[in-house]
Amino acid sequence: MNLIYKVALSMIQNVGHITAKHLLTHFITPEAIFKASKAALMQVPGVGAITAQHILGKEALLKAKEQLKFIERYQVQVLFYTDDNYPYRLKNCEDAPILLYYRGTADLNHPRIISIVGTRMATSYGKQLCKQLAEVLAPYEVLIVSGLAYGIDVNAHQESLNQGIATVGVLAHGLDRMYPQVHGPIAKKMLLNGGLLTEFPSLTNPDKENFPKRNRIIAGISDVTIVVEAASKGGALITADLANSYHRDVYAFPGRTTDLYSEGCNFLIKTNRAGLISHAKDLPYFLGWEEPVKKSVAILEEEPLALDAVELKILKLLKVSDLEIDELARKLELPPGKLSLHLLNLEIEGLLISLPGKRYQRC
Repeated sequence: MNLIYKVALSMIQNVGHITAKHLLTHFITPEAIFKASKAALMQVPGVGAITAQHILGKEALLKAKEQLKFIERYQVQVLFYTDDNYPYRLKNCEDAPILLYYRGTADLNHPRIISIVGTRMATSYGKQLCKQLAEVLAPYEVLIVSGLAYGIDVNAHQESLNQGIATVGVLAHGLDRMYPQVHGPIAKKMLLNGGLLTEFPSLTNPDKENFPKRNRIIAGISDVTIVVEAASKGGALITADLANSYHRDVYAFPGRTTDLYSEGCNFLIKTNRAGLISHAKDLPYFLGWEEPVKKSVAILEEEPLALDAVELKILKLLKVSDLEIDELARKLELPPGKLSLHLLNLEIEGLLISLPGKRYQRC
């Protein structure tokens, strides 16, 4: 089947994913949709005269032709709704995208897929829980999915990589860009052990309305969604609600009633929208996973990537004890603003964590 028609079907003006599926049901193949008559198209639910005219026009096919150049150049996998390699868990969701763009090595139909979500303002508590989850889940050969955003998302990805777990980031933009840009280095690592997934074609910006769409993929592609830290409102709670609507398991870590970024988790637990887990070890038990056979595996330590002289000095200073950012700046004779960039890079590399009071600790 010609790929251009698959891509074009996802680019027709006024045709959403549900209408596209109605068209597929009626005409069987994407190519047949574009070669149908206007009268035949208008017999499909949701297709009126204007929509039929959009299908018969050339705009969608021209856009698809341009998109194919990007797909071929960067070896992007196109996962179409009727293809065998389309994520079967996601296919069971009514609002699943008709088409996905994917770069990576992970199997999106992996036997065990876990989504981890949370606030962009992760605390040391949340970061430690991400580390704990990765350490506990590693022997179970899972695939970890998140949204590659600041906070819990990027920590979940980084800790997964630290433990050799494949991890996939679901994006709210095209594969030709990275948002936030600072997550570019970890995204490159994920391409080698995991991948990057999106429903958006190249040239798509990370616009506000794209993030809830991204969240439904995170919820729909996995067996279970874990909320690590979340405020009373935000994307993590939206993802949890979506997972519940898809009849998937949802779990949350509780926090103190006074903690801003535990309000959402506590609310989910209180209202029976999420099961309570107090330790990552609870998860395999609740999911009925048998304890994995222990293997003797030699773990090769990866050299830190792209560390400059300042970052090496930071690690040396933090080897003795944790330090506050102003104290680090004084010892290194650097302005705090410039120092923050180096600290962020070390956090992304999983070499240090931030503590309350703007203090930093070496991992």
